[in-house]
Amino acid sequence: MEIEPHRAVDDIMQKAVFAAAEFSSFDQQQTDKIVFAIYEAGFNARVKLAKMAHEETGIGRWQDKVMKNVVATQLVYEDIKDLKTVGIISHDKERGITEIASPMGPILAIIPVTNPTSTVLFKILSAIKARNPVIICPSKKAIKCCSETARICYEAAIGAGAPEDCIQWLTSVSREQTQELMAHKKLALILATGGGGLVHSAYSSGTPALGVGAGNVPVFIEKSADIPFAIEQIVMSKTFDNGTICASEQALVVEQETADMVISELEKRGAYFLSREEVPLLESVVWDNGRKSMNPDIVGRSAGVIAQKAGIRTPAETQLLVVPLDRVGDDAPLSGEILAPVLAFYTAKNFDEAVKICIDLNYFGGIGHTASIFSNDDEKINQFSLLMNAGRIVVNTPSSQGAVGGSFNTLCPSLTLGCGTGGKNITTENVTVRNLLNIQRITRRRLNLRLAQFDTSKYLDESLDARTIGRLYDNNY
Repeated sequence: MEIEPHRAVDDIMQKAVFAAAEFSSFDQQQTDKIVFAIYEAGFNARVKLAKMAHEETGIGRWQDKVMKNVVATQLVYEDIKDLKTVGIISHDKERGITEIASPMGPILAIIPVTNPTSTVLFKILSAIKARNPVIICPSKKAIKCCSETARICYEAAIGAGAPEDCIQWLTSVSREQTQELMAHKKLALILATGGGGLVHSAYSSGTPALGVGAGNVPVFIEKSADIPFAIEQIVMSKTFDNGTICASEQALVVEQETADMVISELEKRGAYFLSREEVPLLESVVWDNGRKSMNPDIVGRSAGVIAQKAGIRTPAETQLLVVPLDRVGDDAPLSGEILAPVLAFYTAKNFDEAVKICIDLNYFGGIGHTASIFSNDDEKINQFSLLMNAGRIVVNTPSSQGAVGGSFNTLCPSLTLGCGTGGKNITTENVTVRNLLNIQRITRRRLNLRLAQFDTSKYLDESLDARTIGRLYDNNY
C-alpha cells in the first residue's frame, strides 16, 4: 500500500503489525500462491521497470537492468519456491529435534539507487515467502520506479489473497522518518542495502539488521589462467550496467610474465589504459576527497562520459578505463571502490606479491565482501582463498554475476551480500529467505549415554585434570 507523504510512523507500523498477525495464520499453500503471483507480476514487468529505473536515476543501462530484474524474480523464485517456510520444516528422529519456521514480523527494506527495482523485487519475494510484511524505503533518487515496482507486487499479492498492507512503500523519504522507522519497537528487522552511512544507521538503530559492506573486489589473474577467457569474463562483468553491482571487479592484479598478454586482451575488448598524466585528471572527477569515497555523480556512467568529464580523449569504442597503479590506499584513490567502468591495474613480480596486493585491496574498503581469481591451478586457488577475507571467492567467473549467485554457480541468488564481521555484518551469506525466519526447535529427551554411565563424582575431584577426566570418560564408555 502506498504510504502518503508525512504519514505517521506509528500508523505505518500498526498496519504492518495487523498484516503480520493475519499472515501468521497462512499455510504453506496460501503463502506459495502469493509468492508465485508476485514473481509472475514482477517478471512480466521486467522491461518496463528497468526502463523506469534508468530514466529516473540516469544510472547504468536499461538492458542490463532487465537482466537484474530477471535475477531478482525468476532466479530468486526458482531458488525459494520449494522451501518450507511454514510450520514444521524438518524433523531429525535420531537427534530428537524438530524445527518450526515462524515469521519474524514487519521488515523495513532499504533500497539503493544503483539496483532499485531489482532489489525491491528481491526483498518483497523473500519477505513474503517468510510471511513477513515489508515496508519499502527507497533511495530519494529512485522513488518513482521503486513505488511502481512495489505497487505491481502488492496488487498481485492482494489478488492472490495476501493480507492488506503486507507491502507498503514510502513515496517521500526523509532521514528523520527513516530513522524513526528503523528504531520503532514494533519493527522486527531491517534489511539494509545502500551506502555505508545508511547501513551503519541500521545497525545502530537498536533493531536487528541484515546489512552489507562495501565491495572493493580484487581480481587475481594467475599465470596458469586462460587469459583470453579471463579478460572476456572480466570485461563483461565490469561493464554490466556500467559497473553498478557492488561485487563488480575493482582492480586487476597480474604477474609480470603474463602482463603484456593481459594488456593486449584488454585493449582488444575496448579498454583504454590511462597515461601517468591522465591519472590525476580521472581522480579529480571520480573521487571525492572530502568524503574519501567515489563521486556519486559518476556512479553507473559510461566510460566515455567519465573520460569526457575528466578531459581525457578516448577512442569511440572505449568500454573500460584502466588505471595502472603501484600503490593501494588513501594516496592512490583509484584503488578504492568505483561503481563505474573504471578498473585499477597492478603488475606483481610473482604469486606471493600478487596475493599481498589483493589482500591490501581487500582491506582498503572491501573487507569481507568478494574476491576473484582466474587460475587453473587448484593449489594456487586454495592458497589465495585461505588468505582472503571475503564472504565469496569466485573462481574463473565474472565477479558481478558470480557473487550475486544463481547464474554461474549455485550460490543463492541475492541482491543483499553479507560481508561478515570484517564488514561489520552478522553474516557472510548471500541473504535469502532462510535469514528472514525465526526457527523454533522442539528437542525431545535423548540421553548422552557416555555421560549417564560415567561416575560424575570424579568431576568433583580437584586433583584430576581435563586430560585424565577425558581418558576416564572415554574408557568408561
